[in-house]
Amino acid sequence: MRFILVIICIGFTTFHGVAQIDSQNTSVRFEAIDNTPDETPTGLELPDLDTPSLTNPRKPNDENPGLGEEDPDIDFNTDDGLLDYKTDEAPKYFKKKDKPVLASYLQDQKLGDVKTNGEFVNVMCRDHEFVDGDRIRVFVNDDVVRSDISLTSSFTTIKLPLQKGINTVVFEALNQGTSGPNTAELHVYDDKAQLISAKEWNLGTGYQASFIVIKE
Repeated sequence: MRFILVIICIGFTTFHGVAQIDSQNTSVRFEAIDNTPDETPTGLELPDLDTPSLTNPRKPNDENPGLGEEDPDIDFNTDDGLLDYKTDEAPKYFKKKDKPVLASYLQDQKLGDVKTNGEFVNVMCRDHEFVDGDRIRVFVNDDVVRSDISLTSSFTTIKLPLQKGINTVVFEALNQGTSGPNTAELHVYDDKAQLISAKEWNLGTGYQASFIVIKE
């Protein structure tokens, strides 16, 4: 009887141990995945692009004719109907020619006199005819105040302080430009910016035009 009970106990103990081992087996099995690359790709493939070359440019795009082609040569000297372009003529501003050199230009000229009680005058002169490089020298009471002035289309201004009494202003023609004579327009303003004289001269080289400012 004892022998039977011992066998029963051993069997029960063995069965209980096996049950505990099975209940503690929590391992997870993973199936192997084949990582061999697929020889037939299913994604989007981009075609190879040729490397651009400076000596062999790409052909123009058929959808954009002219793209990539060189611009045609442009001749700016052709008449497009909008620009009056003539290379053999002077600009319109300079088309007014100097007067012919007359005998009266080959002598000194008097431009009159003015009176003022101001402390100074502003003498302004310019080449009002064809601008051709006329040059002058300016004296006041025999003193050189400007040794060489090139006359242009714009006025050159000289401020002259006045002494009591007579002030003699002289313009000497250093040349006759390229088309003579030496021509100029003269404006004189007092110290209140009032125009008190307006004259012109036409001189041969070396001759002088003068006017007198009397300070009262």
